[in-house]
Amino acid sequence: MIVEILTESLRTAVLVTGLVVIMMMLIEVFNVRSDGRMFSGLKNRRVGQVLLSAALGVVPGCMGGFASVSLYTHGLISFGALIAMMISSSGDEAFVMLAMFPGRSAWIFLILFVIAVVVGLLVDLFHSKYDGCHSMNVHDEDRETEHEHHHSRHYGWKRILLFLGVLVFIGALLAGWLESDDAGADDAANGFNLLSEDWMYWLFAALCLCVLGVLLFAGDHFVEEHLWEHIVSHHLPGIFLWTFGTILVIGMLMSYFDVTSWISDNTLLMILLAAAVGIIPESGPHLIFVSLYAAGVVPLPVLMASCISQDGHASLPLLAESRVSFLKAKLINVGVGIGVGLICTYFC
Repeated sequence: MIVEILTESLRTAVLVTGLVVIMMMLIEVFNVRSDGRMFSGLKNRRVGQVLLSAALGVVPGCMGGFASVSLYTHGLISFGALIAMMISSSGDEAFVMLAMFPGRSAWIFLILFVIAVVVGLLVDLFHSKYDGCHSMNVHDEDRETEHEHHHSRHYGWKRILLFLGVLVFIGALLAGWLESDDAGADDAANGFNLLSEDWMYWLFAALCLCVLGVLLFAGDHFVEEHLWEHIVSHHLPGIFLWTFGTILVIGMLMSYFDVTSWISDNTLLMILLAAAVGIIPESGPHLIFVSLYAAGVVPLPVLMASCISQDGHASLPLLAESRVSFLKAKLINVGVGIGVGLICTYFC
């Protein structure tokens, strides 16, 4: 039993971590290749600011959140727009949600976006614009010409290791090594399903090929600073450890304790706990509720309360720049999260 739980936890952790890292790398590519313009161009209108900031929050990971916080501390967007981003954002856990339950995730993100826009516009009716300054730097090396870019490309050990790692991950996906034991039976029972595990594996394998192309032709600075230092060194260990630890703990609990019945009888307590955990400005703790929802242990209201109240570590720059804004924003987010969770409890 313990060996099976360890094996399944390790399989899930490798799968989720690989999918998360691949998606983060692609977002990094799009952001750098556009010279940061994919996050610029906000109109000087509060409705437009709220809409775009909420859309940035929906972008999986922390990059869209960092952009909104930076624009807010520059005084370029309103407090309501900032709130909209924090409500719609699910941090790095959005990648995990897409990997674990892609179809339901799309609907959840849409609902979060609508709630974020409504709350953001309401907040702006009672809050004035924040004036501040917070720089958003763009590396000069990312603006190098094609000629300079070609000559700055060398195949060092970091690039080779990344290339081999992505290549092995592609093989594991296509060979079915990361597929759960009951996935094949589920797919046979459900028939053709575009969002089934098999189709998602082929989709991500294609995305992995795009990453391989980047690793072949990108400059040294992008590979070493953006892909290796930022994603592999900074994000990958935490994502893997949180995923593996969470899945392992949940697996042990569900094997030895009747967690499902206890939680089902304490939905209100779980909503309050999920909202409270969301105060932590860090990715990872929210993964507990994502995993519990994916396993069918907690209902949708608990996940919604968690998604709304937390925003990964996108709010960390806000905490450093303006602790008052951080506390006010978190207070609003927690209140909205609890409110939406309670409403969902009676209507879902």
